[in-house]
Amino acid sequence: MNSPWVLLLLAIGAEVIGTSCLKLSQGFSRPVPTVIVLAAYAISMTLMSRVVQVLPMGLTYALWSGIGIVAIVLIGLLLYRQVPTHGQLVGMALITAGVITVNLSGTAGHA
Repeated sequence: MNSPWVLLLLAIGAEVIGTSCLKLSQGFSRPVPTVIVLAAYAISMTLMSRVVQVLPMGLTYALWSGIGIVAIVLIGLLLYRQVPTHGQLVGMALITAGVITVNLSGTAGHA
């Protein structure tokens, strides 16, 4: 198996691509963005299924969701001009702090 960390980053990247294309799919009414969304999510879930065989599921999901949220907000800002509110920025900072805390607290209970 490839490094679970590399697979996790690839899974996050695929999920971010899929989520980014959701708006472009216009409710799955446009074929090309719809296929990209479905393929990206399928790739992401396939990779995640491999990652959780090695890394703890909670840690994996915390990283996947936390990094994904921040990436999607940045893409929303840059591509769709969706500016987050101060409250949303605080929430994302708390999510990021949580992901960092989970990672720094060790690997007890994994496998």
